[in-house]
Amino acid sequence: MKKSLIVGVIAATALMTSCNKQKEIKVTSDEDKTFYSVGFMFGQRMKDLKLSEAELGAMTQGLRDAANGKESQADLKVYQPKIREEFQKRIQSHSQVVKVEGEKFLEKFVKDGATKTASGLAYKIIKAGEGAKPAATDTVKVHYHGTLIDGTVFDSSVDRGKEVSFPLNRVIKGWTEGLQLIGKGGKIKLVIPSELAYGDHGAPPKIPGGATLIFEVELFEIQKGAEAGHSAGDGHDHSHGKAKK
Repeated sequence: MKKSLIVGVIAATALMTSCNKQKEIKVTSDEDKTFYSVGFMFGQRMKDLKLSEAELGAMTQGLRDAANGKESQADLKVYQPKIREEFQKRIQSHSQVVKVEGEKFLEKFVKDGATKTASGLAYKIIKAGEGAKPAATDTVKVHYHGTLIDGTVFDSSVDRGKEVSFPLNRVIKGWTEGLQLIGKGGKIKLVIPSELAYGDHGAPPKIPGGATLIFEVELFEIQKGAEAGHSAGDGHDHSHGKAKK
């Protein structure tokens, strides 16, 4: 997470957070709901930090002091560098708990008959498909259904009813590896550890840091890399696509 993003997240989240002693604000007007939505969306990104009410109150006070032109109660030169350090520590702490649960789920999946690769990816081939398998440089057209280990759906082209296409070397590592195991017409179930997905930071707000991801993917078409050009892309980057580490 970049420093500028962290600072922005702190400020935006404070918009929706009241001080400890203040009553909860009821948002009614369209204008208020606009600003509330800004705070809520960024607040979702901070869920994994497990902030206390006192910490949320301090964030709110900082926003109010700055917005009202008051002097800062903290030396920003001293505390700005500590923001990233504190966020990183909390994100890693929370993601470790999530990782452990994911590891247990993956190992059970393997015991139930799945195969685990050297990278840590686990899979079951539901249908092998026909012909040559895609290379990492190819573009594939697929349907996919992605869930967390508790069954929560975070993204699904199946639910949207629209197949998607993307270059296989521009997605999370678990997808790049897993889709090369089936041919056209094939279907596979993937259990992807966080190291091959979105790591400690996750993909807020739907994918927590450290999350193990489950996908069922059906492969419809394979287009060779040289032929695919720049025509691929589905616009849905939350599940499989274009993970930027």
